[in-house]
Amino acid sequence: MRTSLLLAVATLCAAFLTGCAPSESGETDRVAQAVSNVAEAPEYFLLRPEVEKAYGYTHAVKIGDDLKISGAVSMDGEGNPTAIGDLEQQMKNAYSDLDEVLTHYGFVFDDVIVENVFTTDMAKFLEVAGYRNSIYTKQFPTGSWLEVKGLALPEFMIEIELEAHRSR
Repeated sequence: MRTSLLLAVATLCAAFLTGCAPSESGETDRVAQAVSNVAEAPEYFLLRPEVEKAYGYTHAVKIGDDLKISGAVSMDGEGNPTAIGDLEQQMKNAYSDLDEVLTHYGFVFDDVIVENVFTTDMAKFLEVAGYRNSIYTKQFPTGSWLEVKGLALPEFMIEIELEAHRSR
């Protein structure tokens, strides 16, 4: 009795939060997903714990079937920039870190639905962006490419953040 009451309350709360009533046609799955996500606690992942604690961020958070990955840059285990002056290698290093996070949670690049790229040199990024064809083998995610004045450290030339979703 208590479990069914809690499930009913959770379903109503999820319906309220998602803006749909559980009885609306086609909305039952959305409500069920919302209930599932509400019931699942966030899982936090630190790729470089000391660096991330020092700068005050978490590299990734997974809730249910969704994964949000903070911007990856080209750095070593102590947080020092690597491949200084080489945007292409910095991009490859960032994708390597992103792959490590995705793999930790059992995701692959084809699960990525949003990719945002921040670069200090858009012209150079456009020259080497073809490398992404080896990363995304089925389809490209949505996202934005933005040229910025600077990133966290002046040696960083590119930062890539991702959002991924895995269907049940």
